[in-house]
Amino acid sequence: MTPNLTLTSALWGSNSTLRHAVLVVAGIAILAVSAKISVPMWPVPITMGTFAVLALGAAYGPRLGLATILGYMLVGALGFNVFAGSGGDVNGLAYMMAGTGGYLVGFVLATIALGYGATRGWDRSVVKMAGLLLLANALIYVPGLAWLMHLYGMDLFAAVNAGMLPYLVGDAVKLALVALLLPTAWKMLKK
Repeated sequence: MTPNLTLTSALWGSNSTLRHAVLVVAGIAILAVSAKISVPMWPVPITMGTFAVLALGAAYGPRLGLATILGYMLVGALGFNVFAGSGGDVNGLAYMMAGTGGYLVGFVLATIALGYGATRGWDRSVVKMAGLLLLANALIYVPGLAWLMHLYGMDLFAAVNAGMLPYLVGDAVKLALVALLLPTAWKMLKK
């Protein structure tokens, strides 16, 4: 298996527009469902949306991953209830421009980084995958925290306390799961 193959292209090929369309639609559905799954955790519950972003970004590669995450954002912008905290009175662009907006931008950046790392074979090693996931998580937090600071006039300390520290335990669990999942999937594929 060549290093530039992503997991999905190794499993289903990469030459069919129909396959790509099916994978994008399936990815959007996975992202939407995962965002609504809440797992009790200390100090705050975690949603599985970030898990899906990380796993799909690495499995899909940069182009297919980007098409999927942008499709997900478009569905959300159109007002569909696909985000973790959307629903009720807050959907669409109003939700996307609120406190979560920067993190959504980070999802796009993380997807691209994970996709490129996967095309270089980093998703086949637990250690390399873990490093790539740490980078991707930082790419989610940087615009997320910057947006909180801009939107609410917070300083960096307040933004980190409100928008990062409570989520680190859950993020560590999600990162560990993805770091194990992708290399394991490659090993199973080789068999």
